[in-house]
Amino acid sequence: MTQAANTLNGVDRDALNGTLEAVQKDPQLAQVSFTLGSNWKGGCRQSAVTGATRQAGNTIDSRTARYAFESDEPAALLGSDTAASPAEYVLHALAGCYAVTFATHAASRGIELSSLRLDMEVDFDLQGFLGLDEDTRAGAQEIRVTVHAESPNTPREGLQELTDLVQRHSPIRDTLAHEVRVATNLA
Repeated sequence: MTQAANTLNGVDRDALNGTLEAVQKDPQLAQVSFTLGSNWKGGCRQSAVTGATRQAGNTIDSRTARYAFESDEPAALLGSDTAASPAEYVLHALAGCYAVTFATHAASRGIELSSLRLDMEVDFDLQGFLGLDEDTRAGAQEIRVTVHAESPNTPREGLQELTDLVQRHSPIRDTLAHEVRVATNLA
């Protein structure tokens, strides 16, 4: 895999170091907020569009693009199967965050990734969602991730250390693995 002068795994290492230095000098820059607006489309369908991204309380003006999402449920789960399910988006969010965390932390350590594939599964017990068993959690029971990573310059032990590091530093994994306050208000 050919890389630009100081790019590794598609990560600009100079920009990464600049970000690390900037956050060390001004820790408020580490505070980032993402926004999204969602509209119900009937049944189990909804559409959403990304909104502003803020860093240290200020809107990041350079990010003007907006991205659309559609979700639905499979027919067997009362949907019309027109889009990915919210559970699949959870897996996608975790996969995306893992990819970012793998690429960034590998680049900062000089590890060249020649491939990275994630096989993911999430289990739910619908008794919680349906209100049939108040002792059954409505959320996921377990998420399993199998990492397939290869590197021309790092042995399996080094890739295992990187995988362990990714688990500790992935923001989405941390969000899923630990309780997060979710404030829901009727406007």
